[in-house]
Amino acid sequence: MGPPKKGFTKLLNLFNYLQLCMMKNIKAIILDLGAVILNINYQNAVDEFKKIGIKNPSSLYSKKQQNNLFNQIEKGEISEEKFLSELQKLSMVKDLKKIKFAWNSMILDLPESRIKLIKKIKHDYPIFLLSNTNSIHIAEFKKKIGDKRYNEFYNLFNKVYYSHKIGIRKPDVDAFQIILKENKLTPSEVFFIDDSPQHINGAKSIGIKTHHLLDNEDLINLFPDTTL
Repeated sequence: MGPPKKGFTKLLNLFNYLQLCMMKNIKAIILDLGAVILNINYQNAVDEFKKIGIKNPSSLYSKKQQNNLFNQIEKGEISEEKFLSELQKLSMVKDLKKIKFAWNSMILDLPESRIKLIKKIKHDYPIFLLSNTNSIHIAEFKKKIGDKRYNEFYNLFNKVYYSHKIGIRKPDVDAFQIILKENKLTPSEVFFIDDSPQHINGAKSIGIKTHHLLDNEDLINLFPDTTL
């Protein structure tokens, strides 16, 4: 491949400098789970929903918007059974296990490189996890990586905030305010990383510093000076 071009090197150096400036006064980090730490694929769920007869599933559920049914399960307002039964009414199948399989198909793998990164940076910053999620997906996440690895993952963070446990979803500013108040944090001294622009905007609206992680980015590249 040869040495990197000068233009690319300058761009990389600029990126590293901007990241250093961003982190200068940071005293805590809030991380999203899906697509930031845990690999997920929204399209998998859309495709599986199509297979079981749900019409226009992308208008029902996507990265940027979702039907209120999904809001309810993510805020712990309805049971797993109620959620699956309501999806069943939109489908052509009777077996709730097939509905659950379709919903869980978006959950992929947990890269070890990101776990190593979090272990490194937690020596310098308190780290909190804030995720819009639900009990079905968390159970599938545990199943995929095993109880031992899940417990190790959970204990990486100073505290974990799952939406279905706290009853609030991002981008609602109250989701961020809970973390700030409980941990006596100042918004301008907190760095939040998420893959959804609407969540980033919610955090920005109360003064939290943010980074919108794009599809072609990886969490580990935001901390180039951290040796894994």
